[in-house]
Amino acid sequence: MIKKVSRNQARVERHKRVRDKVYGTKDIPRLNVFRSAKNITVQLIDDENGNTLVSASSMELKLKNGGNIEAAKQVGAEIAKKAKKAKITKVVFDRGGYEYHGRVEALADAARENGLEF
Repeated sequence: MIKKVSRNQARVERHKRVRDKVYGTKDIPRLNVFRSAKNITVQLIDDENGNTLVSASSMELKLKNGGNIEAAKQVGAEIAKKAKKAKITKVVFDRGGYEYHGRVEALADAARENGLEF
């Protein structure tokens, strides 16, 4: 009998493959995305030291509905503003094993529009 891998387990395996190639430094951190059904969270991570430099989430912004495209756009704009304050302009995008579509794409586009380069 064929065992079906759960969707989340498949995502985690995809993310591991991406993480073998995508690496963040202090100068060019990794922009990591995590999305759930109700919220979306993003972090700028320095993998050399294992530190989160900046983070933003729909929970932090206290949005009415944190699990939609509008919320993702607001979170993308917020992470770009916080990155500017931390003097970070370039990042490496880590989509977290998710398809580059919908909320992940909206977050990335909003971050680019507000000054992040990737």
